[in-house]
Amino acid sequence: MTSTPDEPTTALPGRPPVVDLAAWQAARDELLVREKAHTREGDAIAAARRRLPMVEFDGTAEVVGPDGPVPFVDLFQGRDELVAYKHMWYDGAPHQGQCEGCTTTAWHLQDAVYLNARGVSFAVLTTGAWEEVAPYVEFMGYTQPWYSVRGVEGPAGGDMGYLTSYLRDGDRVFLTYATTGRGNERVNGSMGLLDMTPYGRGEAWEDNPEGRPEGLGASSFWRSDADGKPTWGPTGRPVPQWTRPGATPVQTLGRHGPHH
Repeated sequence: MTSTPDEPTTALPGRPPVVDLAAWQAARDELLVREKAHTREGDAIAAARRRLPMVEFDGTAEVVGPDGPVPFVDLFQGRDELVAYKHMWYDGAPHQGQCEGCTTTAWHLQDAVYLNARGVSFAVLTTGAWEEVAPYVEFMGYTQPWYSVRGVEGPAGGDMGYLTSYLRDGDRVFLTYATTGRGNERVNGSMGLLDMTPYGRGEAWEDNPEGRPEGLGASSFWRSDADGKPTWGPTGRPVPQWTRPGATPVQTLGRHGPHH
């Protein structure tokens, strides 16, 4: 049953209706049928993904990491599989000017221990010059390996903003899968958790019940100012940067070069 008119009011706008536990459980069970169908369809898509063909490319192509130039095949760290995120880069920009969207993916993969346990390595690739990338990685506190693929063509480099997977067979290296856009959400556990909450992501595109707060632009909360207010303006940083030692309020994104 729903709540009575005598129930105390609340400041929360458009909150869900209040019912007893039995009514809540019935509604929850009805939604669960759809959730299970969604899960099974996801399993079927993953099965089709495992059946995709693959593309061989030159595993000796050189990328640059903390130890200097290394062949791409070294990124496998002796394992047979590799997942990489291709992080966009603004040449010459200070830390706050780097890509807020790519930050969400890299930040959610701070530790690849579960991938490693399954025989999969992880790396972040970017087109930034290594002398710019290295201090950024140190500032952000990233623990997973980063490499510059500046000037590298084909599957080892190419367009940024993608999650990619690779397979190694001895010295031979193959591209097996790539996704971008909302396909990258698979990494972002925060998105999934927000989707479980009654107010969702707080974005304007979402289908919300009448009376809910008007949402902001897509992914508006990826960048905020010093007061924590979402902004894509020059006073913003990618949100995780505010947790970094020495992060200060800013007045400009300082983007000098093209977005790679």
